[in-house]
Amino acid sequence: MEISDLLGIDAVVSNLSVTSKKQALQELAKRAHTVTGLDERLIFDTLLERERLGTTGVGNGIAIPHGKLADLGRLYGVFARLEKPIDFDAIDEHPVDLVFLLLAPESAGADHLKALARVSRLLRDQGICKKLRGSDNADALFALLTDATTNHVAA
Repeated sequence: MEISDLLGIDAVVSNLSVTSKKQALQELAKRAHTVTGLDERLIFDTLLERERLGTTGVGNGIAIPHGKLADLGRLYGVFARLEKPIDFDAIDEHPVDLVFLLLAPESAGADHLKALARVSRLLRDQGICKKLRGSDNADALFALLTDATTNHVAA
């Protein structure tokens, strides 16, 4: 599974201006609505429910919020580079500025886990993250995210 299977150019936000985790999730749900066609509130509620189980702030300024929705036909991703880092209750207690939202069908099972692992592997690459943080252009961010996948072993 490649990042390009999850992410379209319309799902990349280059300078998301938010001041809180809740606001970030709301804005991501709004963008996810435009790419999936699903109800924005349903997406937001699903993300909040997942956050209640434990933070998706994985450390090093990165968060990977995710959830499963019954009406999805495939996996979707939304990437946002935040204008300013925010508190995301990350496991390392550092603020987050790179967020990759992942939505999966309820029936996704192993595919959902493979996609999470793929995104996690990509964003563990400090060189990629440095380049993502250094660009405020959606096309460049999309290229970095999708081109980087060809430089790594697939899941």
